[in-house]
Amino acid sequence: MGIKDSYATIPRQWKFPKAILYLFAIELLIEIAALALFGIAQPDLYRTRLWQEGSDHGWNSNPNSIIYAYANYRPVHTPLPWSQFVTSFNVVIAVLALFLLLCKGIMYICHVFYPIISTPIHAALVALYAVSIHAQAASDMSDPDHPQPGAPWYITKSCGAPVKPSLQGYCKQAKGSFAVTIMLCVLFLVYFVLSLYSLLAPTALAIRSRKSSTASSDLESQQQRPWEMTHVQPPPTPGTTGGLKSPMTPRTTAFNTLSGKMGGGGKEKKSKMGMGKGKGKEVHKGPDGKVPLRHHISMGDAVYEGPHGKYT
Repeated sequence: MGIKDSYATIPRQWKFPKAILYLFAIELLIEIAALALFGIAQPDLYRTRLWQEGSDHGWNSNPNSIIYAYANYRPVHTPLPWSQFVTSFNVVIAVLALFLLLCKGIMYICHVFYPIISTPIHAALVALYAVSIHAQAASDMSDPDHPQPGAPWYITKSCGAPVKPSLQGYCKQAKGSFAVTIMLCVLFLVYFVLSLYSLLAPTALAIRSRKSSTASSDLESQQQRPWEMTHVQPPPTPGTTGGLKSPMTPRTTAFNTLSGKMGGGGKEKKSKMGMGKGKGKEVHKGPDGKVPLRHHISMGDAVYEGPHGKYT
């Protein structure tokens, strides 16, 4: 099996092509919301404030522990859910996902967005958003007096009282960012499953397309083979059994005409010279007074049977 045959066996049709369009529309709406939420939170609009609010209620560590670590020359360890890495990482993957969405739309319009291309793309996006979910819901065990074994308080608790009114809006934004991250991860997982299903269970159209592609490749390979004289009958040789007795081609006609003129003129001159001297053969003329032409130069002095009798 060659490279073309191997490429032809890859399914290029989606099992549910209309579902891809619906997924594009849903992804566009969620991506716009995610990019807006993550962009607003960049670089540190409410992360440290929510961290301090949780510390005031004893739900997590205190952000001032970093200052104490710097002052006492101790290793600085920022809990993962309160780190700058999470905020910047969310912005990067949101921009990347939106860029890939534009590329996927263009490829789908050009009929080149195959399941084999969709599978690794959405597998990578699922992994990236899974990392984001883990980072946003990570625990904070840096303060033994105020441990946080699970997700941060703005995810597990209500944004109402006893939270300060000035932070309740930021709490809702943080909740929304986490919810959008989960929705995108699930959406990309649906993409991934649909891509695998289209690869493993090809449609009837894909099967017909593969068969036609294989047939066309076979025909092309046959056309490229050397021409053989296996089923071609050569033309019959003139003068043989089943062939033409006297084929008349333009070249034969020209030579016969030229030979007839030269031969006829020479014989007539010799005949006249012979008659004047009393030598030679008498030329027999026809009833019309003309010397009949011989039908072929190879007859020589053979008998010519014309319309008015035989002549030599």
